[in-house]
Amino acid sequence: MNDWAPLRRVTQARIGLARAGSAISTQALLEFHAAHARARDAVWCAWDIDSCQRQLRAAGATTLRVASAAPDRATYLKRPDLGRRLAPESVPVLEAAREALRDAEPQTKQGDRASAIDVALVLSDGLSATAAHAHGASTMLALLGALQAAGLRCSPVVLAELGRVALSDEIGHVLAARSAVIVLGERPGLSAADSLGMYLTYAPAPGKTDAQRNCISNVREPAGMSAQLAATRLSSLLRRSLALGVSGVELKDDGLLLP
Repeated sequence: MNDWAPLRRVTQARIGLARAGSAISTQALLEFHAAHARARDAVWCAWDIDSCQRQLRAAGATTLRVASAAPDRATYLKRPDLGRRLAPESVPVLEAAREALRDAEPQTKQGDRASAIDVALVLSDGLSATAAHAHGASTMLALLGALQAAGLRCSPVVLAELGRVALSDEIGHVLAARSAVIVLGERPGLSAADSLGMYLTYAPAPGKTDAQRNCISNVREPAGMSAQLAATRLSSLLRRSLALGVSGVELKDDGLLLP
């Protein structure tokens, strides 16, 4: 009996690999090289943002397109800071959307308009365009459905090319949103090259730190968390965030997030 067999059924980790003398077997070596190639492809391939936008629009979602300050993928990988900032030409796109959303909201007795949206929704390729291709549109639609069912006001889906997590801070700030959620491709590994992460930030603004965010990771099907479960958990977490006025280390995922 292979003592490793029970463990292999519940993990994708490379455990108990067969050996050939002092080295791993040829089969295991070839599988390792194939996984490494998939990870490299996920990092370097371009995001087919047009296809993603068509899928979202076909399902009835409204979209906006922006870009980070990184001019190309090679620069994006070398300069993470540029992926955290909006390209200058993208700011007016969001400002126009913000005013349109405010114009659609009724005025208060004082004549002022509160924030027109509870959450700015962002979808980006991040470090795995493979993940954005495979699961981006379906995950965002599941999230949009869960948030709207909870009575939360959402922005149009902002498709952001070459974005890092913190790009959602500036996007949410320009849109004057109470919170921001970005869904993007996670750094690929040798077990998963197509995993998405969801990041929630309350009161988004440039300068927020990772300690002020909550993350739901490994969103991918069938091997990871399903889009529907991730959307349900994020919706519950976001409702608590808005009620308490916090996110990150001050907002605990205590296992009681499902309705």
